[in-house]
Amino acid sequence: MSASHAVIFVQDPVLQTLVLNSAPIELASTPRPIYEALFSSVISQQLSVKAAATIKARFLALFLENYPEPSLVLSLPVEVMRAAGLSRQKISYLQNIAHHKEAGNLEDSDLVHLPDEELISRLVQIKGIGRWTAEMILMFALHRPDVMPVDDLGIYNAMKRLYQFEETGKVAKAKMLQLSESWRPNRTLACRYLWRSLDNAPEVSSAS
Repeated sequence: MSASHAVIFVQDPVLQTLVLNSAPIELASTPRPIYEALFSSVISQQLSVKAAATIKARFLALFLENYPEPSLVLSLPVEVMRAAGLSRQKISYLQNIAHHKEAGNLEDSDLVHLPDEELISRLVQIKGIGRWTAEMILMFALHRPDVMPVDDLGIYNAMKRLYQFEETGKVAKAKMLQLSESWRPNRTLACRYLWRSLDNAPEVSSAS
């Protein structure tokens, strides 16, 4: 599988070599509901995978069939959510998501057909959802094939090591975008191999 993926990146021999020497990555195809994916993303922010899974399980156990019905999220006492392990800031963010869902602004039928940038602009209107989080939704919930999260610290570290550059900040982001041009329309797959090269899950480099 990684050999067939390597063919995709023939225009970038550096990345192609990385892919050839990596374990194959299986690509999912079944999308997850955006509303639920947003909840998972907020709960997971700045936590280890294990800690996030524990808190998410405690939180979802508060709801019938583990589904955070928006009206119930909004009526749930803060103390109850705090007892599940959520910070006050994350509770506020989850309530913002629930407000948008209750108002009919997070229906998959209205959103999944939108182009990447338009969908990102919709999602970042929710306080607590930054561009990085929105990009993770596109990559891992909706399986959009051509997302390039230049704010991701893992992608930066992997590219810095692979392409041997020292730039930081805006200059680094511009360089990352330039290097990624030859990966289109498969930048999501490229990023997954870059994360794999660090043996890292995606991580936030700036506040979402």
